[in-house]
Amino acid sequence: MTYCCAIKINAGMVFLSDSRTNAGVDSISTFRKMLIYERPGDRFMVMLSAGNLSISQSVREILQDESIKDPETGDPVTIWNARSMFDAARVLGSAVRHVHNRDGESLRSAGLDFNVSLIFGGQIAGEGMRLFLVYSAGNFIEATAETPYFQIGESKYGKPVLDRVISPQTSLDDAAKCVLVSMDSTLQSNLSVGLPLDLVVYQAGTLASDRVICIDHDNPYFQMLHNTWGQRLRQVFDSLESPQWNGGQTDIPLKVASKRHPVLRKITKANERLI
Repeated sequence: MTYCCAIKINAGMVFLSDSRTNAGVDSISTFRKMLIYERPGDRFMVMLSAGNLSISQSVREILQDESIKDPETGDPVTIWNARSMFDAARVLGSAVRHVHNRDGESLRSAGLDFNVSLIFGGQIAGEGMRLFLVYSAGNFIEATAETPYFQIGESKYGKPVLDRVISPQTSLDDAAKCVLVSMDSTLQSNLSVGLPLDLVVYQAGTLASDRVICIDHDNPYFQMLHNTWGQRLRQVFDSLESPQWNGGQTDIPLKVASKRHPVLRKITKANERLI
């Protein structure tokens, strides 16, 4: 399984991926799911992948050779000469469709779905940062101020903290911290997601990044975050007032449903008829 997440805020972008591809009883495999395309001063792009590993590997291999036609000039457009991130995302979508046309029928014959999803984001000189989620059909959607992040893979465990913290005004450091907490929550609840992690933090307008980090079990910051987050969650939980039952007094009363509730009363009568 996989968990990958990317965030686009005013200050820049943050990308994070795990590396576990298989987690059986006696077999644990890893593979890097992040790929960086960088030409300093011209473009900086990151791709994260989830789904069938053979499909995502095939997409990676042909992506740099794949091209689309420029509608104005008819010239081939690749991710290296695309004038916009939108055009680069179109090239990526074309690569996905290429692999589908080549391998889709064989996979179906073997009882396998064509399952791949990709996050693709970055910045090309002359335009702002953009972030896309590419589906297995090769189509894609773009992140907005209302939806400043994308997740692929095992996303449900890490989503709540992102929803509560991330906004366009979030700082880069806070965004990096938040996405690591999101990953830690996923690691805690799902053994099919695992270390090491790949993290990229990109500052808007720089068209390069020196904050590309591999996080393993010995990383002191991630160890601190894991331990502290669990402790603080427990402290906050313990500080919440417990519900009061049977007429107990509390500043925030909890109304308890009973057999006098009209819906429950109807259910009870129906049960009596069955008896």
